[in-house]
Amino acid sequence: MNRENLSTGLRAAPCARTLAVRPLLHDREFKRFSEFIYSSCGIKMPLAKRCLLESRLQKRLRALNMTDFSQYCDYVFSPQGQEGEICNLIDVVSTNTTEFFREPGHFEILSRQVLPAWRKKHGGRRLNVWSAGCSSGEEPYTLAMVLSDFAKANPGFCFHILATDISTQVLAKAARAIYPEERLSPDLQAIKKKYFLRGKGRLSGMVRVIPELRERVSFERLNFMDNFHFKTPQDIIFCRNVTIYFDRKTQEALIGKFCSNLIPGGYLFIGHSESITGMEVPLMQRAPTVYQRV
Repeated sequence: MNRENLSTGLRAAPCARTLAVRPLLHDREFKRFSEFIYSSCGIKMPLAKRCLLESRLQKRLRALNMTDFSQYCDYVFSPQGQEGEICNLIDVVSTNTTEFFREPGHFEILSRQVLPAWRKKHGGRRLNVWSAGCSSGEEPYTLAMVLSDFAKANPGFCFHILATDISTQVLAKAARAIYPEERLSPDLQAIKKKYFLRGKGRLSGMVRVIPELRERVSFERLNFMDNFHFKTPQDIIFCRNVTIYFDRKTQEALIGKFCSNLIPGGYLFIGHSESITGMEVPLMQRAPTVYQRV
């Protein structure tokens, strides 16, 4: 995930409130929302983030033509709201930040160390990679580029990438695979020519990932708090800059779930700001923030 949520170091801006313009998020509603967000998403929402949450939820009140948070709260937790509004609530309180080839050292380790070793051991079997917390798609498509380059140098190598996120909005964006051309830094110009199509007309200034790469990635909604288990264990899991938004107990439980979905000898890549030190999980460190299941 490459994910930046409300519980991160975002500064809670002072609440410039005008009663006639902005409804207030009172203690009762804030407590109910924060408890639900923690229980359903694992994200802790301290009181210091109330103003930020209030600001983020304004758009849902406007969309539903509601006048106050009490009305919205009652709707969210009603049978009707449980069916249709919960996903909207999660989308609003969870914004995503990512970029192509973020933390590039990981992709160097992947292409120069992990993939050759995997290829030698597993031969012609398909490589299964999971981008967990994929945000708007930059990470899984970066993985697809790296793996495609490896495939061209190693005939017979094939792969598939599963990309998941809790937000339906970013998943829809990721599936479209259309990005502002400026998102590709100058040092990625060769990559742009190789793996992107330039937009024309109303899409001028935009680029789209080529079909050959899009076909290698499938997108699904997944909540890390669910008891998920894949039929096909993963060979490699990328889950970077996601667990920093959870408390330690939730982090360890999630890493345990990753391990149960990772083949023995498979690799887990986490973000450089994250740590599994002290966790009782079957992982051995192979490089900074790179672990192998034992």
